[in-house]
Amino acid sequence: MTPPVKPITTLAGKLAAVARDIKLSHTVFAMPFALLAVFLAAGSVGRLPSYSEFGLIVLCMFLARTVAMTVNRLADAGLDSSNPRTAGRALPSGQLDRQLVVLTTVICVIAFIAAAGGFWLLRGNPWPVIFSPVVLAYLAGYSYTKRFTWLCHLYLGTALALSPIAAVIAIEPGYLNVAEPWLLAGMVACWVGGFDVIYALQDIEHDRALGLYSIPAKLGVHKAMWVSRLLHLTTIGCLLGLGFVSPQLDSVFLAASILTVALLLLEHGLVWRSKTHHINAAFLTVNGVISLLLGAAGIVEVVTAM
Repeated sequence: MTPPVKPITTLAGKLAAVARDIKLSHTVFAMPFALLAVFLAAGSVGRLPSYSEFGLIVLCMFLARTVAMTVNRLADAGLDSSNPRTAGRALPSGQLDRQLVVLTTVICVIAFIAAAGGFWLLRGNPWPVIFSPVVLAYLAGYSYTKRFTWLCHLYLGTALALSPIAAVIAIEPGYLNVAEPWLLAGMVACWVGGFDVIYALQDIEHDRALGLYSIPAKLGVHKAMWVSRLLHLTTIGCLLGLGFVSPQLDSVFLAASILTVALLLLEHGLVWRSKTHHINAAFLTVNGVISLLLGAAGIVEVVTAM
C-alpha cells in the first residue's frame, strides 16, 4: 500500500510545488513565438522592440501561462486523482491545499492586467489592457473543454496561438493587417493541436472510463494519429507560407523550417504504432527544440536586417 503523502508546510516548499505542478519548463512552447512576433511587428516599421516592451511581453507571457495552468490544476484535481499518470500532482495527492493555488491565480490575474496596462503607460497603447480579461478567460476556458468536446486539442492550440497575436497587438497593432502574424498563429495552433493529440494517447482508457473527450478516445489510436499528422502537415504549410510572404525572413529561417520538418518526422517516428514510452521525448524535447529553433532563427534574421 502506498503511504499517504504529507502536506507541504513551508511557504517556499509550497511555491516550489506550484512551480513544479504547472511545469514552468513548458513555457518554451509559446514564449519563442511570442518573442518572434514582437521582433517581426517592430521590424515591420523599421525598429527593434525596446527593453521595456521586451520585458513586459515576457512578464505577460509568464503570468498568463501561470493563470492558465493553475486554473487547469484546480479544475482537473478530481479527474487527476483517478488517473495513475497524474495522481501524484500536488493538489490530488494532498501536498497542497486549493486556497494557495486559488490565491496564486488571483495574484497572477491582477499582475497580468497591470502588466498589460504597462503598454498603455509606456507606449500609449490601450489595447493590451482592454483585451487582457478576454485573453485570460479564453486561456482558462481550455481546462473545461475536455468535458464536452473532442476538439479540446484544437482549443489548446488556439490558446497558445494567442501569444503571437497578443504580442503584435502590444507592439504594433497595424501589423495584423498583413498575413505574417496569422500564418505564425496558424502554425502554432496546428503544431500544438497535433502534438497534444499524441500526448493524449497516454490517457485513452482513463478518458473513456470517465466519459471525457479527446480525439484518441473518440476516434481510436489509428485515426487519431492521422489527425495529428494532418495537423502537422498544415503546420508545415503555414510555416513555409510565413517564410515565403515575409520580407523579413530569409535563408536562416528557411533552414530552421527544413529542420523543423525533420523534427516533426522524428516526433511521429518516436510514437510510430502508438508507442507511448517515447511520448515524453516527443512531447517536450522535440517540440521544445522546434520552438527555440524557429524563434531564434526568426529573431536573428530580423535583428541582422536592421
